[in-house]
Amino acid sequence: MSYRKLGRNTGARKAMFKSLLTALFQHERIETTEARAKELRKFAEKVVTLAKRGDLSARRQAINLVANVDVVHKVFEELPEKYSDRAGGYTRIIKVAPRRGDAAPMVWIELV
Repeated sequence: MSYRKLGRNTGARKAMFKSLLTALFQHERIETTEARAKELRKFAEKVVTLAKRGDLSARRQAINLVANVDVVHKVFEELPEKYSDRAGGYTRIIKVAPRRGDAAPMVWIELV
């Protein structure tokens, strides 16, 4: 399986995705670069699928991916009812203006 390295070593990349996932589930919408959002989508879909499963093992796996236990609790309480009829595609990426300074393509990533 291939993935973007995003100019970081393994530990820094995992920490970045952990904090981005936490922010996404806490605020339900965040602004980030397009490359980060496309990689983050994979993790977000996995966490929502785990929440739909809802057992203790799934909760522990989600805690491993998300930094804050309170956010995991929120995800497991709210999202299974919201996405019960959906088989996938829990996130949406919306392009916005490029970032000032380096003109990096920016996007909003949000829960559908």
